[in-house]
Amino acid sequence: MSKPADATAALADEPALLGIEGPIATITLNRPAAFNAIDLSIARKLEQLSAEVEASDAVRVLVIEGEGRAFCAGGDLQTIGAAAAADNIAPVVGELLQHYHAFITTLRRMPKIVLASVHGSAAGAGLSLAFVADLCIAAEDARFTPAYARLGVSPDGGGTVGVVASVGTRRALQIYLAEDSFSAAQAHDWGLVAKVVPALELKAATRALAHRLAQNAPAALAATKALIHRAPVTPIDQQLDAERDAIIACMQTDEFHAAVKRFAGKSKPM
Repeated sequence: MSKPADATAALADEPALLGIEGPIATITLNRPAAFNAIDLSIARKLEQLSAEVEASDAVRVLVIEGEGRAFCAGGDLQTIGAAAAADNIAPVVGELLQHYHAFITTLRRMPKIVLASVHGSAAGAGLSLAFVADLCIAAEDARFTPAYARLGVSPDGGGTVGVVASVGTRRALQIYLAEDSFSAAQAHDWGLVAKVVPALELKAATRALAHRLAQNAPAALAATKALIHRAPVTPIDQQLDAERDAIIACMQTDEFHAAVKRFAGKSKPM
């Protein structure tokens, strides 16, 4: 059944959209006229939608994509410029980042794999979003632009979290202070992007990867994400204890018992 025209129009006006198909949720940044730049309206909406995804037991994978010609052009410079002109940067940017950073925190905390699907430009906070996600797939035409140094500011939106975890301190300093922009191929070489595909194949390739990720049992997926993200900042004895507790918990699930039976059946002598 098609949606009424007024409902479709209302959705078109939303700064971000949420769709759920089985175990895969998709959040679409929906300010194409502004290249999906982050303003207060989209920050609030992203915080709300990510909370809905986190609360859903059915969702295993969250895809983040951008509508229109770009993934995300970063922070909305009209909003920030107006705040600078009015000399109220702290309250305006503070409120914006309060909501946007709550969204980023939810992405890292949720027991789902977050997959960024990037086309066109990913600049500033858009670059940060692409790489704070657990995994990133990119079109060949994607271009990543740190932008912060040229504006005389430091990174935000979790950029230092995702980039440093992926490439280390020295490469992160290079990216943020000595790179004007870099290609999807470079990002792949540096370990920031899992897969690069032709632009016309991005939607299908994203869906295929999301379905592959969603085949993982929920307990195993959640535990693996949590263990990997905590590993760099956790002492070895605590990390090993966490691994022990996590694998024992996974072994008590129905999915594990079914998998053991499948493997046992395959290993029986003819």
